[in-house]
Amino acid sequence: MNGGGPREPDGERRLRRQAAVAAVLLGLVIAAVAAFSTPWHLLASGPPDPARDFTAAQIARSEAFDAASTLPSYLSLALTLIIAGLLVATPLGAKLVAWLKGPWWLRVVLGVVVITLFTQLIKLPLAMWGETLLRSYGLSIQTWGSWASDRLKNIGVDAFMLCLMLLVLVALARRFRRWWIPAAVGAFALTVLASFVYPVVFEPLFNDFTTMRQGQLRTDLLDMAKRDGVPVEDVLVADASRRTTALNAYVSGFGATRRIVVYDTLLRAPKSEVELVVAHELGHAKTDDVLYGTFIAALGAALGTILLFWVFEPVRRRTGVKGLADPRAVGAVIGLMTFGSLLMSPAENLISRHIEARADQHALGLTRDPATFIAMQKRLAVTNISDLSPDAVEYVLYASHPSSPERIAMARAWAKLNGVPVQ
Repeated sequence: MNGGGPREPDGERRLRRQAAVAAVLLGLVIAAVAAFSTPWHLLASGPPDPARDFTAAQIARSEAFDAASTLPSYLSLALTLIIAGLLVATPLGAKLVAWLKGPWWLRVVLGVVVITLFTQLIKLPLAMWGETLLRSYGLSIQTWGSWASDRLKNIGVDAFMLCLMLLVLVALARRFRRWWIPAAVGAFALTVLASFVYPVVFEPLFNDFTTMRQGQLRTDLLDMAKRDGVPVEDVLVADASRRTTALNAYVSGFGATRRIVVYDTLLRAPKSEVELVVAHELGHAKTDDVLYGTFIAALGAALGTILLFWVFEPVRRRTGVKGLADPRAVGAVIGLMTFGSLLMSPAENLISRHIEARADQHALGLTRDPATFIAMQKRLAVTNISDLSPDAVEYVLYASHPSSPERIAMARAWAKLNGVPVQ
C-alpha cells in the first residue's frame, strides 16, 4: 500500500521530465553564452581607496546617505519577499481574483491590476520615505504631483507588460498540454521586442528627448563616434533636470532604435568629462552590449517559462487553483516571477559590473585621458552621492556598476600600463 500522497499520473510525470530536460539544456546554453560573451578577464587594479580621492566630508556624506537609505531599501525587499511568499504559498492571490467576474481574459487583466495595486499600496509608505530622503539630500527636486505621476506611469507600464505576458500564458495553457514550448518561444520574442521598442515607446513617457543643440560639443561627440567606428546618427538630451540633480547617460535599444542619451544635468560638467561619459556609452554600443544583454535576458525568460511549468504543480496545490489555465493562478505566477527575478539579480549584477568595466576601459582607450576620467568619476560620485564602500550584501544585490573607487583604481592601472601620466 502506498502511504504517501496521491501519485502523479504517468503522462504528467513524462511532461515534467521533458520540461526538466529542456530547462537543463537551455540553462547550459545560457551559461555558455554568458561565459563567452562576458569580459571576465579585465585589467587588474590595486585595492580601491576612497580616502585617496574623496575628502572626509564627502566620505561622511556618502556613509550618512547610505545608512539613511539602507533601512527603507531592506524593508521594501522584505515586503516584496513576504508578498511573493503569500502569493505562492497561500490562497491569497486566488481569493483576490475569485471576487472578479467576467470572461477568463478579463479576469486575468483585472487580477493583475488588483494584485499590482494591492502590492503598491502596501509599499507606498516606503516609497514616500525613500523620496523624502532623496529630497533631503538634494537628489530629487520633484513635486509630489510629479513624483506620483512618474510612479503611476511605472506601475502602468509594469502592469501592461504583466497583463500581456499572463494573457498569452493562460491562453496557451488553456489550449496546449505542453504549453511551456510555445510560451518559452513567446517569452523570448516578447523580451526582444520590448527591448527594441522601449526607447521609442516607453522612455518618452518619462522624459522629453531633444537633439543635442548644434555646437562644438555635439560636433566633437559625433566625430569621436565616427573615429571609434560606431554608427551614431544623433546624441539625445533628456530633460532629467526637472526631477533630479543626478548625472547620468545611457545607451538603449539596438538596430534602428539604438540611441545614446545624456541627462541635461550632465551638460553642466566640463566638456572633456562629458566626452568621457559618452565614450563609455560608445563602448557599450561598439560591443553591442544591449543586444547581447537582450539575448541573454530573452533566453532567461524562456528558461523561466519552462521552470514555471516544472514548479507550478506543488504551487497549484498550495494556492488552491486548478492549473495555469485558471485565471485565479495569476497571483501565484506573479509571486514566482518575483522570486525568479530576485534570485537572478546577483548573477545579472555580476555580469553587468564586468561589462561596465569593459566600457570604462574602452573610454580610456578612446580618449587616452585617465586624469579626466578620474575627475569625471569623482564628480559623478559626489553629485550622485554614490556608496564609496558598499558592503558585500549590497554589492551583490544591487551593484550593477563597479564602485567609483574601483573605477578610479582601474584608471590608474590603465595609465600605468600605457605610460600616461595621472595624479
